[in-house]
Amino acid sequence: MQVENHKEEVPFAHYEALFSQLDPQEAVNRLGDVSWDGQEFRLKLLGRGFAISHPVYGIRALDGGNLPPLPTQTFLLRYLLESKQVSWGGSWKTFREMPWGEMYITPYTGRVLTRAAFTFGTRIDDFRAACEKMGALALPHGDAGYQFDVLGGYQMQLLVWEGDEEFPPSAQVLYSDNFADGFAPEDRVVAGDILISTIKSNFK
Repeated sequence: MQVENHKEEVPFAHYEALFSQLDPQEAVNRLGDVSWDGQEFRLKLLGRGFAISHPVYGIRALDGGNLPPLPTQTFLLRYLLESKQVSWGGSWKTFREMPWGEMYITPYTGRVLTRAAFTFGTRIDDFRAACEKMGALALPHGDAGYQFDVLGGYQMQLLVWEGDEEFPPSAQVLYSDNFADGFAPEDRVVAGDILISTIKSNFK
């Protein structure tokens, strides 16, 4: 098959091949929140349940809705292959405060913080409605702020400030402290990207 989108399809194909060799029971023991019935893994991402077949990869949405885009599927494969169960210590960290955060902060700022600010800071009411639809927990921070269960015991908070004539809109993303040990820095970037895209997909 000819690969038409190298940016998305080549990484996916790489992890799909690794996934075929994964020991399902080892993954279940390592992650804790994932179930395995002998044919499929089951997990939840931002409140939506997915079943992922193994060893031949296939994914289906348990709610019958649309399948996630390929980068999100790659993120789930990397989660099954590389992540681990880490208890939340009760604190929140910015991306910069976690290991390798300083090295990745420039692409992270553009891909996540600036995107969130100008996507949601100009549409606060739509942002609130979408987050409520997703079942997120409202927070008393920012002009609007919500807390999300990402997957497993990993959580994120997204705070948005509306722009005005003097200042542009802004946003901040906070990660539960277990992200520091449970995810590689590039996956923390992708988690922010997935969160923004999922909220936006719930706009009216």
